[in-house]
Amino acid sequence: MSKFFYVKLAITNIQKNGKTYYPYILTCMGTISMYYIMHFLSLNEGLNNMAGGNSLKTILNLGTYVVAIFSVIFLFYTNSFLVKRRKKEFGLFNILGMEKKHIAKVMAWEALFVAFTSLLIGLFTGMLMSKLMFLLLLKILHFKVSFGFVISWNSILGTVALFIGIFILTLLNNLRQIHLANPIELIKGGEVGEREPKTKWLLTFGGVILLAIGYYIALTTESPLNALNLFFTAVVLVILGTYALFIAGTITLLKILRKNKTFYYKTRHFISVSGMIYRMKQNAAGLASICVLSTFVLVMLSSTVSLYVGMEDLLRTRYPQDITVSANNLSVEASDELHSLVMTEAEKQVTMTNPIHYRYLSLLAIQNDHTFSAGHEGKSFNNFSVLNIIPLSEYNRLENQSMTLKQNEVLLATFHGEVEGDSIKIAGNTFNIKERTDEFSVEGMSEDSQLQVNSYGVVVSDESIVQTLNHSINGPDSDTTNLSYYIGFDAAGKIENEIALATNIQKILQEHSIDGYSEGREHSKESFYSLYGGLFFLGIFLGGLFIMATVLIIYYKQISEGYDDKHRFKIMRKVGLSNSEIKGAIQSQVLIVFFLPLVMAVIHIAFAFKIISKLLALFNLTNVSLFAFTTAGTIVVFAILYAIVYGLTARIYYRVVSL
Repeated sequence: MSKFFYVKLAITNIQKNGKTYYPYILTCMGTISMYYIMHFLSLNEGLNNMAGGNSLKTILNLGTYVVAIFSVIFLFYTNSFLVKRRKKEFGLFNILGMEKKHIAKVMAWEALFVAFTSLLIGLFTGMLMSKLMFLLLLKILHFKVSFGFVISWNSILGTVALFIGIFILTLLNNLRQIHLANPIELIKGGEVGEREPKTKWLLTFGGVILLAIGYYIALTTESPLNALNLFFTAVVLVILGTYALFIAGTITLLKILRKNKTFYYKTRHFISVSGMIYRMKQNAAGLASICVLSTFVLVMLSSTVSLYVGMEDLLRTRYPQDITVSANNLSVEASDELHSLVMTEAEKQVTMTNPIHYRYLSLLAIQNDHTFSAGHEGKSFNNFSVLNIIPLSEYNRLENQSMTLKQNEVLLATFHGEVEGDSIKIAGNTFNIKERTDEFSVEGMSEDSQLQVNSYGVVVSDESIVQTLNHSINGPDSDTTNLSYYIGFDAAGKIENEIALATNIQKILQEHSIDGYSEGREHSKESFYSLYGGLFFLGIFLGGLFIMATVLIIYYKQISEGYDDKHRFKIMRKVGLSNSEIKGAIQSQVLIVFFLPLVMAVIHIAFAFKIISKLLALFNLTNVSLFAFTTAGTIVVFAILYAIVYGLTARIYYRVVSL
């Protein structure tokens, strides 16, 4: 036997099985290219010199891990389609006298050709595209575009190591399946799942319950901080519920339809329902995967696009004034000194408008109706509250009032939340609410309400009451003996002067050892673009990867179903069904199966909308209308793309069935 026999046979096998092998090779190239690009961007030294570069590199590094994990899972999954279609071929080889060790050699050569071709072209494409992706990233971030071409050897080595490991593992898994199966099992390997699956009521009900719990969490979570804790729990429940319903629930539903004689005993319904029942066992996991991937794509794109498009709204929400200064634990004298220093520096750089300054103390507490207790006593973020305590003298100065209060009286401003009754109890100290107000001109104090956390402004008679409440909430050994100090104003002038002003004020705080920080809208813009632009880029990148995966799963599902249906429709022609009746039955079946995952994904998005909007509030996006519009637009665009994929793959399905 020629020493090149196995090599030639491997090449011939790849060519003869081009319908399944070529898409797999293209997918390997695509994932290799995308992993290299993400790895290259995460290590790019140019990001170190950007504002927010560390946050951006962290996001890109996270993307690298996501692509790596996804590549392992997805390539294993798609490889299973190849093995399924090849089992009959390997069984024939075995029956004709080829030993399993010889089949293993052929498979090893096939894997070698696939790995070599995929790595060579994938890395070459990744290197070419890496600079383009870096320029796109800089464009999204509104940063200056740099020129030059760089190849990262660390990224090349990391990519080669990862994917060689994946190819070796998939080969070993394929060899394991061939080794454990006998020739008859191999020949019938492509027909696994032809027995009618049993109705699994327990798994069906379990899927319904898991989905119901996940949906309930999504609909009833009110606090953004609570949403952060519960979101991933809800995601896991919905994913498990989706797989359970597709694997067991679809079969249960189809059998219920079969019992409906009026519906079932029609040519189109009879063929569609009976065909889907017999194949749902092997296709349900693929449909569930399409649904989950579609949901991920819609969530990622709608969220990241909303954050990026609403960038200016985010900045205005986060920074109600152009320049803000916050300092902790300052005496009256130290506050006056800081105010003088800030005003002097500001006059050098910009023209100030709408200046404001005040002393206050922010306390964390757990709210139960009109009672507020120490924050450490709470077990949930749902009743988490922020109390901004301000002395009456500061309030009267800010509001140009001459209000008077007794020791046991307060003025209450509600930014977010509700306090019922005529009194309020803070850590055992009871106060009568003398007056309520919805208007409070104290900028910066209501920022917590933007996150939909219960937030209140409480005006007390003097600073001694402030200290009493501080010690009641934080304990008698609290380090804070003075109040916090806030300075804010809008700035008219050049942007570079505004940026320099925020930087100079921060230096003043450091030089005087003041525990505080200075922020400016323009000064923080680059950092915001680094964070949200990075998330937007990652959303587009991973969205493209998941769309590629969805398309490939759909393609393989159509090919697999086509070969499974081929002999059935030959029988139908022999028993007298016309081509139009057969084509109508095919179209009905394919449409139902194909668009079921998309419909389910849209339902998931609808239920998840509220909890996702709460999470976006943590990123300062409170424009729910923008998120709703972006979500609707994303769904429409994705549905159009999905329909195009359906049209292309349906043609392949019809060709296979008609052979």
